[in-house]
Amino acid sequence: MHWKTTAAMVLATVAAGATAASLIIDASLPKNAIGLELGLPVHMQDDEEYTATLERLLEHGKRVFTANWTNGEGGGRPLTKGNGRGLSDVSMPLVGGRGFNRISGPDANSCMGCHNQPYGVPGGSGDFVANVFVQGQRFDFATFERADLVPTRGAVDEAGQPVTLASIGNSRHTPGMFGAGYIEMLAREITIDLQRIRDGMRRGDTRPLIAKGIDFGKLTRRADGLWDVSGVTGLPRLSLITATPLDPPTLVVRPWHQAGNSISLRDFTNTSFNHHHGIQSTERFGANTDPDGDHFSNELTRADVTAASIFQATMAVPGQVIPNDPTIARAIALGQRHFTAFGCAACHTPSLPLSRSGWVFSEPGPFNPAGNLRAGDARTVRVDLNDPALPQPRLAPQHPDDLVMLVPAYTDFKLHDVSDPSEPMPAESLDMNWPVWAPKFLGGNRRFLTRRLWGIANSGPYFHHGLYSTMREAVLGHAGEALASRKAFQAADKDDQAALIEFLKSLQVLPPGTTSLVVDEHYQPRKPLREAGTITAGAVAGNSRKSGVQP
Repeated sequence: MHWKTTAAMVLATVAAGATAASLIIDASLPKNAIGLELGLPVHMQDDEEYTATLERLLEHGKRVFTANWTNGEGGGRPLTKGNGRGLSDVSMPLVGGRGFNRISGPDANSCMGCHNQPYGVPGGSGDFVANVFVQGQRFDFATFERADLVPTRGAVDEAGQPVTLASIGNSRHTPGMFGAGYIEMLAREITIDLQRIRDGMRRGDTRPLIAKGIDFGKLTRRADGLWDVSGVTGLPRLSLITATPLDPPTLVVRPWHQAGNSISLRDFTNTSFNHHHGIQSTERFGANTDPDGDHFSNELTRADVTAASIFQATMAVPGQVIPNDPTIARAIALGQRHFTAFGCAACHTPSLPLSRSGWVFSEPGPFNPAGNLRAGDARTVRVDLNDPALPQPRLAPQHPDDLVMLVPAYTDFKLHDVSDPSEPMPAESLDMNWPVWAPKFLGGNRRFLTRRLWGIANSGPYFHHGLYSTMREAVLGHAGEALASRKAFQAADKDDQAALIEFLKSLQVLPPGTTSLVVDEHYQPRKPLREAGTITAGAVAGNSRKSGVQP
């Protein structure tokens, strides 16, 4: 694994500098806090996650997420990049004035530094100022200095070509994590359904890949046993890799990152802590080691990561605000109908069914990749996502014996090309679905996960880049596969366009503690509109007692 190679290199460097291994401090151990400046004074020790109450687990997860990490506990990564590899130039460590870098990272003291909207809620979305430069972390310290010719040190890429602010990384908006547990469980169920289809195929078969009504194209198993994925749509490259008949494509749905690059909250968490804060978890970088050369080991325990992952998974669910003004309420209802008529719902699927077993979030998840705690590595922690003791509001079945509950996230979990070369912002500069040495990495990216629209109204700015300040701009920014929908919107009269926007304005993250998913302008519970497909007319409460989907 590359992080083990990095660790060996860094430890050798430390030894060469006559720094004794005994000076490496175990960041996870309790300390006398007098005079120490620590973001997380107390870590959760491994195995405590199995005996801790749910309240304590969530409280600790929140502390991990909101901690302002310091260099007195392992914050920063002097000798490693944000991708976990060693610096291109170890003679220029990331310390002092090089300790932070807005583009290549570390770029934040805390997760909450970027994830804080609306209402200052930890785990929310971020303003444009909180955009992350995805793949900028493959550089040591971004400088754009013309005299710097060392690849990925600060100014030139892997091929020795100068980079610019636009090409060094993909500027991405910080999304909120509201309802994240339901999203991950839906992704797991879709993956299981797709893999079930794959596993039932014989040589010479071609099968449609349809899960929860979502069409992922078709998969072919050739007569020689090799897998043909050319007909599969909506899945990222890593989920389609196959080399031999005994090495089928995983078909794993990856619901995190704007371009679908992360499988689970845990994977996302481990990666982000290193990239943004220089905090390295034991499961990713090894126990009792100091890969980044900051003289701290065990900067994040397994239990810390579990708590942080479950904290995100149990965040409140977005709802809908329908003012008591009948004119506005009618506009919202009309806008909902236009949402389908214009074709928006073809990708922004209003709701998807989640089977009863999916109401329970488990950690570690079944599809965690290497470098993360995986199923079988440790005991499983389970949390009922519908538990009323969790942050409100939440989803709930209409009847206790329901087998399926609809999740109104407005997404189909697929990657879509929503750009066009003729558009002002046609594509991203880099395709993070490919290795940095692959020609397609520098070929740019045009495919993005269908944005979850629940909570969209107060989670701006909009689009993957966050360059749109209004939802109307975002609608007009759709091209590629979504061009027909945009043209339908443009062809509509002014009132119909306004109604669609009014409907989108109703999809909001509600103030913390709101008990109802449907409220008026004063956040008081109100009767839902009876429009098919809305949050209020079945996507939350109108569940089936018959399991029409595979668990």
